[in-house]
Amino acid sequence: MTIRALLDETAGLAADYLEALPERPVGWLADVDELRSSLGGPLPEAPTDAREVIADLAAGAQPGLVASPGGRYFGFVIGGTEPAAVAADWLTSTWDQNAGLYVCCPASAVVEEVAGVWLAELLGLPAGVGFGLVTGCQMAHVTALAAARHGVLSRVGWDVGERGLIGAPAVRVLAGAERHITVDRALRLLGFGTACITAIDADEQGRMCPGALRDTLAAGEGPAIVCAQAGNVNTGACDALDEIADIAADAGAWLHIDGAFGLWAAASPAHRHLVAGAERADSWAVDAHKWLNVPYDNGIAFCAHPEAQQAAMGVRASYLIQADPGGPRDALEWNPEFSRRARGFPVYAAIRSLGRSGIAELIERCCAHARRFADALSEAPGIEVLNDVVLNQVLLRFSSEDGNHDAHTDAVIEAIQRDGTCWLSGTTWQGVRAMRISVSSHATTTEDVDRSIEAILRAAGATVTR
Repeated sequence: MTIRALLDETAGLAADYLEALPERPVGWLADVDELRSSLGGPLPEAPTDAREVIADLAAGAQPGLVASPGGRYFGFVIGGTEPAAVAADWLTSTWDQNAGLYVCCPASAVVEEVAGVWLAELLGLPAGVGFGLVTGCQMAHVTALAAARHGVLSRVGWDVGERGLIGAPAVRVLAGAERHITVDRALRLLGFGTACITAIDADEQGRMCPGALRDTLAAGEGPAIVCAQAGNVNTGACDALDEIADIAADAGAWLHIDGAFGLWAAASPAHRHLVAGAERADSWAVDAHKWLNVPYDNGIAFCAHPEAQQAAMGVRASYLIQADPGGPRDALEWNPEFSRRARGFPVYAAIRSLGRSGIAELIERCCAHARRFADALSEAPGIEVLNDVVLNQVLLRFSSEDGNHDAHTDAVIEAIQRDGTCWLSGTTWQGVRAMRISVSSHATTTEDVDRSIEAILRAAGATVTR
């Protein structure tokens, strides 16, 4: 079988999957034992025809796939996939370029350079920021906070790249009580440990309290990193970034922003006020595979101090062919990876396809869908919306006659997941169980929202009163 025939058949399987998304159940259709039976077996002893391998893989995997690229997936903050980005991602796999060095793929280096500049402009970041494309926001935090570690310690005369952390001045990290757990994990990976974190009180929407931050910073001394948040993963709320930037600047602290999905509000004229002041930070972590709707895995670490990012990430070796300073861009100078996928291609394609106005419209449409969910469901007896719906996140709680609201909320979530009309996840918010609706996909339509609302009402045993 020729490579063209194999890829043509594979493209047909992919198109069949995408075209079926609007009507297929959203959740998986097989349990783990069934999947192990269809996909497992003994180690193959001999070659198998590629056509048979792909056909068997598609058939065996289908029941275990989640229709997250479709319009009725609202679990976690998982974006859909823009068609141009999917197509570019196919080309990325086909081209199979190592994007670590310019010399390995000049086209990748230039596309990533262009895409990084475009991303910074879309997000309202200062011109000339350093950036690195990584696997997701987890590694974006690691990259940006490594730059922060270098930056704050170099200010007190400590070269952490040469001397490490043993004997280094203690670094304080101040972060909101409702921060995302990937911040903690990044600090563990960087050798700080979570004991370095001072949790700052948050309000009822999960926003860090600026007054508490100011008092806590003033009560200590030495190098400090403040981790603020644009887009709480449960409520969508954004910290008061302008005020927090003032506080960090007054204290000489490095300000890092977790903007995994919420920083994309800057690309929307209707929502950018929510992240006012974000441009004043020292570093940012963002996901493209969330609200830019490119395929996994794709995150970006930005740094307002390129020299600190390069000092933390850069490496040189005699066997490598590396660009001279001021020459072409070597990606390995800006992220933790040597060999890596050329993930700039799908980002470039998504931005070219949507343009500034299309990205703004995508964000605003998702936010409008979230408000539609909240408005309709808040009218139903026994359903409470727990958050101010400012972006794409909606938190719901379901009451029961016996008073066991947590158990009833979990039962409603499980019933919806079994129903298959849509897929939603649960969370614990300020001590109570809640359903979390995350609207992040270009594929979601008003009809998808309305179908999902009816499914939620069926599962809750509620009717809308109008």
